[in-house]
Amino acid sequence: MDFLRMLEGIRTPVLDGFMSVVTYLGSEILFMALAVLVFWCVSKKQGYYLFAVGLAGVVINQFLKLWFRIPRPWVLDPNFSIVESARAGATGYSFPSGHTQNIVGTLGVIAVSNRQKWVRVLCIVFILLVPFSRMYLGVHTPLDVGVSFGVALLLIALFYPTFKNDETFAKRMPLILALLVGMAVAYTLFVLSYSFPADVDEANLQSGIHNAFTMTGAMLGLVVSYIFDRKVLNFKTKAPFVGQALKLVLGLGLVVALRAVLKAPLLALFNGSEVASLVRYFIMVVFAGCVWPATFPFFARIGSKKEAC
Repeated sequence: MDFLRMLEGIRTPVLDGFMSVVTYLGSEILFMALAVLVFWCVSKKQGYYLFAVGLAGVVINQFLKLWFRIPRPWVLDPNFSIVESARAGATGYSFPSGHTQNIVGTLGVIAVSNRQKWVRVLCIVFILLVPFSRMYLGVHTPLDVGVSFGVALLLIALFYPTFKNDETFAKRMPLILALLVGMAVAYTLFVLSYSFPADVDEANLQSGIHNAFTMTGAMLGLVVSYIFDRKVLNFKTKAPFVGQALKLVLGLGLVVALRAVLKAPLLALFNGSEVASLVRYFIMVVFAGCVWPATFPFFARIGSKKEAC
């Protein structure tokens, strides 16, 4: 807490606004947007690397939150104040930091997978800035940030050998997918069967249960997408700039629309059970992983010289 109090003493309105913008880069929404951008438009292999590190990181992060159940800094010390604009996005237990996990895992994968120096430098800058912003805003302690930072780097290193070339990717990816599904199922069994103490925050527990089902659905969807692409689709990521832009914007719009449209009917179908979340995220990932990529040959022709002629 001493370090957080030191940062509290140097806050200014300008810095508060800047750090509030920077911290948003660690959100799950941005992770998904970047992962899909890479998967659809840059490299499937690098996209799967991002998904593997990101999904495994979420499971580990959620498990640690419910296992340790450490309150936020302002709860630990009622005399400590946070930047109020950050309060709405700082729900749930404090340890470890989800924003740090997201940004280090996402930009860390991009940095190690990209040979362009400016890309790596930019990634490193934000890998350092976002975790610092979480402490500056007062929503996480150095321990929260440090553990997430270390877990993300460990996952990047552990998964790297699988994605370093096409041969190891083809050979080891099925094992990675099996590991991801196993982690999701194990976490789901944990939140459903573990006898949590009476002081557990019910809202956090329900959030953990919800996330368990969504992660399981997403990982099962990733398995189906990978198998279908390898056996049938084998989609290509290359397209002219206009085609890439349309592919990304329209595809993301449809994924977001699916997420919203499917919620009510699936909840009704499964009587409000979290199985509805599993099915919804399974459908979303299958759409993003093999249904939408089936349209990519069309986008590859948009803006091409041949079409212009």
